[in-house]
Amino acid sequence: MNTGQALWRRVPPWAVDAGLVALAALDAWINLYGEATPFMWACAALGCAGLILRRRFPLTVFLLTLPMTLFMDVAVAPIAALYTLATRTRSRPLLAGCALLNAAAGTLAWPLSDTFSDDTFPGDRTWTLIQFVYTLATAFAPILFGQLVQARHDVARQLVEVEVAREHERALYAQTVLAHERAQLAREMHDVVSHQVSLIAVQAGALQVAAKDPAARDAARTIRTLSVNTLDELRHMVTLLRASGGKETELTPQPTLADLQQLIANSGIETALTGGLPPGISTTAQRTVYRTVQEALTNVRKHAPGARAEVHLWHDPQHFGVTVTNTAPTRPSVALPSARHGLIGLRERAELLGGTLTAKPTPQGGYRTELRAPTGPA
Repeated sequence: MNTGQALWRRVPPWAVDAGLVALAALDAWINLYGEATPFMWACAALGCAGLILRRRFPLTVFLLTLPMTLFMDVAVAPIAALYTLATRTRSRPLLAGCALLNAAAGTLAWPLSDTFSDDTFPGDRTWTLIQFVYTLATAFAPILFGQLVQARHDVARQLVEVEVAREHERALYAQTVLAHERAQLAREMHDVVSHQVSLIAVQAGALQVAAKDPAARDAARTIRTLSVNTLDELRHMVTLLRASGGKETELTPQPTLADLQQLIANSGIETALTGGLPPGISTTAQRTVYRTVQEALTNVRKHAPGARAEVHLWHDPQHFGVTVTNTAPTRPSVALPSARHGLIGLRERAELLGGTLTAKPTPQGGYRTELRAPTGPA
């Protein structure tokens, strides 16, 4: 069937119309041969030739074929015109009116005076009514078929539109997933890599100041320079990755509260850990607390050398959180690149928990970072 449809679609429309004109002319010749007047032949010729224009002017062509039904029982031309009109219009009243008009013209006797003659018997009138119903049904057949073809085309067009919409939806979903993955990667790169590289830079700067051996100072200077350059490149990469990122991002495996003591021990900062969190908080919440402490201690190393820090875990009946407070720096800080992506990522993590993150200086010259989140579901 698919092969037949493909072959039929290859036939040009003009060839189909020409074949239809030839078929209608043959039908008219068979019906009118031997008893037709010149007027009948003229009507038949006009109706058959009009089929060439049936695609552009379907209603006009139908009206041109209508006189043929006055002196022909079933004509190809009017049926073809009705079918074309049904495929081109959505006006049901117009189609019903054309069917009634075709049935009325086909029921009238030729010459017209015979239909309304006083000599017509009641039986003839009954037969006229039967013929009218039969002709009406014959007229409705091509109309129904044309409407079916029109509905099929509408469904096919809608299916194409639905498929296009689905393809667009799949493309948008893929872009969203990619954006989330980029934001996720940017966040983890900043949280993990910058934490370690900034520690290397700070330690190298301290070694450069304290070392007495020129070779050791040069090596420390090189390490610090490479670390600073690495942080700068990382900042640019994070900026690019975050450009189209989303918020709902997670990676596994991730650190939890069990790793908090190790984080503080490796921070290189004199840090006190106090308080505690309520039991049974989610892994996501533990991860957010860990990242908040990690980012806060990283900022202390970068911007407040020699400062002491306090990490206070707290909770009440409605909320829990962590507060990281550091004292004022005791020596000048080493210039390190920063785009504040860390705090942006922490605020996004806090929003996922339904909480907030605040970071502001203290009156004593230090800095205070606090995460506050509800104990219930976000």
